[in-house]
Amino acid sequence: MDKQQIISYLKENDVHKIKFAFADIDGILRGKIISNEKFIDGLQDGYGFCDVVFGWDSSDACYDNVKLTGWHTGYPDQPCRIDLSTFRTIPWQENIPFFIADFSNPDESTLPACSRSLLKHIAKQCEEMGFHPEFAQEFEWFNFRETPQSLQEKSFTKIQPLTPGMFGYSILRTSQNDDFYYDLFNLLERFNVPLEGLHTETGPGVYEAAISRDQVMNAADKAVLFKTAVKEIAYKHGIMASFMAKWNENLPGCSGHIHQSLWNKDHSQNLFYSADDENNMSDLLKHYLAGQLFFLPHILPMYAPTINSYKRLVEGAWAPTTITWGLDNRTTALRVLHVSEKYTRLETRIPGSDSNPYLAMAAALASGLYGIKNKLPLTISPTVGNGYQDKTNGVLSPNLYEATMAMKASSVATELFGDGFVEHFTQTRLWECRQFAKSVTDWELKRYFEII
Repeated sequence: MDKQQIISYLKENDVHKIKFAFADIDGILRGKIISNEKFIDGLQDGYGFCDVVFGWDSSDACYDNVKLTGWHTGYPDQPCRIDLSTFRTIPWQENIPFFIADFSNPDESTLPACSRSLLKHIAKQCEEMGFHPEFAQEFEWFNFRETPQSLQEKSFTKIQPLTPGMFGYSILRTSQNDDFYYDLFNLLERFNVPLEGLHTETGPGVYEAAISRDQVMNAADKAVLFKTAVKEIAYKHGIMASFMAKWNENLPGCSGHIHQSLWNKDHSQNLFYSADDENNMSDLLKHYLAGQLFFLPHILPMYAPTINSYKRLVEGAWAPTTITWGLDNRTTALRVLHVSEKYTRLETRIPGSDSNPYLAMAAALASGLYGIKNKLPLTISPTVGNGYQDKTNGVLSPNLYEATMAMKASSVATELFGDGFVEHFTQTRLWECRQFAKSVTDWELKRYFEII
């Protein structure tokens, strides 16, 4: 709906308030409820929002190492704009109208820390090259019989999963909590975040959902909304949902795989498919794939942004560790699916469920487009068999610090995303490393408390 149609909707449905939110650098939705008057007034000139939301971390601790904002700037308001095309209502919150916002202006200037604006810029480049980008993200996450209060009281120990045992693709386990299970599918559809599939994964209380594919901006919006929506729906059932990449060392991690393909302008032809190739892979797909392989060491934190991300990226845990690709091979970093024209696509398997969808999709699309622009040859052969053992082309950085330092020093990362973003983003990741380094962990207490 356009501006006038939305205003009419508010009047006709006697709506007095709306909710809007935007994603911070970690992909966390920050927002508020505002009155109709405030909403309508801001449609022209935007809304002022304190830029501390880009000056603190996921726990609201203020960075001391970024230039964008801080005590040195006084944390001023920045102009935030609501994207009217994202209008939907929240069915589990009395159908309150909801919008996604970002920090891009009519003159196309953006706040370097705004991840949605970054993806919007990359998507525009893609369209200008004559391509229509179709993306979808799938998530795994664990569900627990806990509340925020119970976790605090137990100091995050003895956490109780929703169900016990390793029940991948189980019909039994979902039937035990069918009110929650069907609420997820049905309410997400009404929230305009439709799912292709929903099922249990292997592990106690873990689910997996595949979001229906869409144009890349819409796909990223839906992925960001999905994570918060699942948490809110879970709360209604006395359940907590966690999108940590790995909450328990003895259990599999949680992925956030990204599926992608490029189509022609009228969406009638999948440009990744070629019947003339033995693997149905077009030259365009090969260049796109080569671009992603080339950039993996340079932009890994955009796929794996937390300390915890790298606990998932270990051998034999259904997550990649090497710079590899393969044909329908789930042990490689990049997996090509090539059965038919409609479903030929590339799956980037590095992102975990803790990834910021805007940044992960921007990384995938920008690096793929780089390969197309520069006609990078696909010189790496597909891995057949165990991708963990194929270290011919290198391995992924083993921790956030090494990955961040590689990105910080990378001229090609700056070429793709600009100085402002790379500087700010890498500083926030180094901050994350510092916070972890000074923390005394349970592992240290158990190992050293008595024996040393």
